[in-house]
Amino acid sequence: MTTTLKPTTATGVVIRRPGPLALALRQGRLEITQFLRSRESVVFTMGFPVIMILIFAAIFDGEIAPGVSFPQYFITGMIATGLMTVSFQNLGIWIPIERDRGVLKRYRGTPMPKWVYFAGKVIMVVVVGIAETALLLAVSVALFDLKLPGTVTKWLTFGWVSVLGITACTLCGIAISSLARTARSGSAVVTPVALVLQCTSGVFFVFTQLPSWMQQVAALFPLKWMCQGLRSVFLPGTFGGQEPGGSYELGRVALVLAVWCVVGLLLCLGTFRWTTRRDG
Repeated sequence: MTTTLKPTTATGVVIRRPGPLALALRQGRLEITQFLRSRESVVFTMGFPVIMILIFAAIFDGEIAPGVSFPQYFITGMIATGLMTVSFQNLGIWIPIERDRGVLKRYRGTPMPKWVYFAGKVIMVVVVGIAETALLLAVSVALFDLKLPGTVTKWLTFGWVSVLGITACTLCGIAISSLARTARSGSAVVTPVALVLQCTSGVFFVFTQLPSWMQQVAALFPLKWMCQGLRSVFLPGTFGGQEPGGSYELGRVALVLAVWCVVGLLLCLGTFRWTTRRDG
């Protein structure tokens, strides 16, 4: 018969180990604190989408369809790209920095379950993503007369498109972080990918005005479908006829984003590294 001894202090007080939820919340709090302490990340992540809205809305005006102005169209794309920035771009840049500094190696050597590290990243992404989206909506409603969803159905669509989109982008951000050989190369690897996706997915330009081959390439990636799903929330239902498929195709939006969640998870499991290549 064996006896399990509980860890105690020198005075004999039993130490209670935190449960899984408490561990995840602590790690999430740590990740959020580290994010807020990095002024560059805060300014870029929170400020970039707002600045781009102000610039593009000042340059381009007029309607692209009856009842749909260019600023309104552009805002939906910036909400999607804001979610991609806080998840895919931030994680793809910061994880290589932590790997290069040996932070991941030290995490791996502790008794803390490995999933807690990723749970902390997810919590940070969700919290910052919600804050950023709320900021974008507030600016858009105040300055550009963006109409918030008027039905429960549209709010639900907004919710599941955002959840699936940010999940896919988070997993892909973790996966692409393994391509960077050093901390300095993280931005060089991730930023061009993000910019190409933004330019081809209907963020900066009206999607149907892009060359057909570019539309087909963009349709392979999640950002295009995030933008399309959000357009169904904030733009009139009649504008769906202007989409390449003749409607907003919400079923296809859900399918593609769900597939990318699975693909991203498989890539994470197959490629993620806790140490740099020079560590072996």
